[in-house]
Amino acid sequence: QVQLIESGGGWVQAGGSLRLSCVASGRSYSGSIIAWFRQAPGKEREFVSGLNWSGYSRLYADSVKGRFTISRDNGKKTVYLQMNSLKPEETAVYYCAAKSQPGLQHWDTVDAWGQGTPVTVSS
Repeated sequence: QVQLIESGGGWVQAGGSLRLSCVASGRSYSGSIIAWFRQAPGKEREFVSGLNWSGYSRLYADSVKGRFTISRDNGKKTVYLQMNSLKPEETAVYYCAAKSQPGLQHWDTVDAWGQGTPVTVSS
């Protein structure tokens, strides 16, 4: 089973940038689909972005298109989320998730979640 550890969160002013990293371990990483989710205080967890094993297929939530970029380095077993032009309403705990089932749109079955990394965007 894959294990995930996120890092890179922190405090940033509105309009600033952060890059999150999700490092995977375990045999099940190979072929996995990875996504980033976020959960703001008092709100449900929401999908942010995901990509397939090769990295050629990517999906973004409408709210982050043009500002966030997801990528992966399979040699390092790491998935990145570059976040630019951050907004205060994007303050949340950011989680990465992995699954083996194909498809980027449906995340009903997740094989592993990371512990999350907090992001605070001040106005």
